[in-house]
Amino acid sequence: MPEQLDDIERIEPQPDFRVDLERIRFSPYFSRLSAVTQVISQAGAGPVIHNRLTHSVKVTAVARSIAVMLEQDRGDTGRLVRELGGCDPVVVQAAASAHDLGHPPFGHLGEQVLDRLARERLGLSEGFEGNAQTFRILTELDACDATEQGLNLTAAVRAGVLKYPWLRAEWQSRVRTDMPDGMPRGVGSQRNGGADKFSVYTLDVDELRDAQSAFPNIGGWRQTVECSVMDIADDIAYSIHDLDDFYRAGVLQQASVSAELRSWLRDQSHLSRLDEQSLEASARTPGHALELVRRRIHTRDAWIASDDAFRAAVQRVSEDLGDGLLSVPFDGSMGAERAISSFTRSWINRLQRSIVVDRTPHVRSAHVRLGQQAWHDVVVLKFVHTRFVLERPDLATYQRGQGRVLETLVEGFRAWLSDEDDAARAPRRLVELVQVATAGYFRLRSETPELLRGSTDDESLIARGRGRGIVDYIASLTDSQAMSVASLISGTSEHLWEGGTGI
Repeated sequence: MPEQLDDIERIEPQPDFRVDLERIRFSPYFSRLSAVTQVISQAGAGPVIHNRLTHSVKVTAVARSIAVMLEQDRGDTGRLVRELGGCDPVVVQAAASAHDLGHPPFGHLGEQVLDRLARERLGLSEGFEGNAQTFRILTELDACDATEQGLNLTAAVRAGVLKYPWLRAEWQSRVRTDMPDGMPRGVGSQRNGGADKFSVYTLDVDELRDAQSAFPNIGGWRQTVECSVMDIADDIAYSIHDLDDFYRAGVLQQASVSAELRSWLRDQSHLSRLDEQSLEASARTPGHALELVRRRIHTRDAWIASDDAFRAAVQRVSEDLGDGLLSVPFDGSMGAERAISSFTRSWINRLQRSIVVDRTPHVRSAHVRLGQQAWHDVVVLKFVHTRFVLERPDLATYQRGQGRVLETLVEGFRAWLSDEDDAARAPRRLVELVQVATAGYFRLRSETPELLRGSTDDESLIARGRGRGIVDYIASLTDSQAMSVASLISGTSEHLWEGGTGI
């Protein structure tokens, strides 16, 4: 018979969490993810490639499995999880379902371009961040029958998506003396413009504080347990499931991947003696780029970095991926499908079993994390992604064109809304989003003016509201909508009624 929990530890059912999950999954923002790029566009590689929706579904499955394991633990680990606020599987499912709602068209490239355009063209010092956009959608932009704005979610679910629970400006040109071991993961090392990653815009900071207040045992700058589980599941899915895409699409070539991994294993002693400048100059030589990764994790994450674990990870990935899955080109056969299924299942099972819960985690970690060996395994898998997919010149060429689409949209809408004679004919949803953002900035000036940086006169706040509304609107488009609307607003489309823009 399993050990019984005492009355203090027993966690009562929370039916509201199921309502949260349903509201997220019935949201049009969730539906649009089926037409938003994950890493490789379906338009260029076919329907078997993951999109943001299928990625989110798989993150949810992985996250739920981890949450159930932690919730059912009756030992010290389970006791600590409950002390930290618990790990409800439904909360974790809701957070995982919602975690990518804020991603704009064209994957991570779209996020980077929209951030730059928001800062340089629209005058928004906070720019754009997909995680902050997710939180804004859940609390302000989406709608349900229970509230005029937002989905009226519980604090647990709102906190569950706060992967980087701070504002961008909180880390601007600032070194915190109370963090001698470094800055939280996501802040970055170059903070002149603020944190690299952040989960909340200033407009939505009250919602952040309200969600955090429900977890008094979670320290500042920390994820909740449920958020940590979602974050780990996202890493696992990205590292493993996205390899499906690259293998199916013929992007990952066995010869080049194996050469990189085997060369490092063979020459690591020699590579370790080269200076970093030499390595960077010859990064295309097999083994050199991987050696740079080894050194950088020691610099950034000395708290967990291990040469032995890194070498074991390279060996495992070399055997399972380089000499295993990639040794037979994908041909669409049942045998090839079984090979993918076997590879993904074995890796996911092993990573899920490696979960560690810390009472006082390192500043760059979280209360729930991967064990040391699994952490290194994920580092090496992500390196394969970056080195052999994201850095490909053909992908870069395609992404340059997608970046121009976003530039066209930003400039087109900015000019349109600045045209006093024609602004009233702008898309209704765009106008509404501008009104919501503008009202938010005026509310901040009235209630917490210290949060507003720069000019706060009426004209400046109206300009900020216009810029944030444009960003909110563009971020809500699918890939195909973005391309269609860009061609319409630039006058290059001949199809007037095929550019549906609503979500």
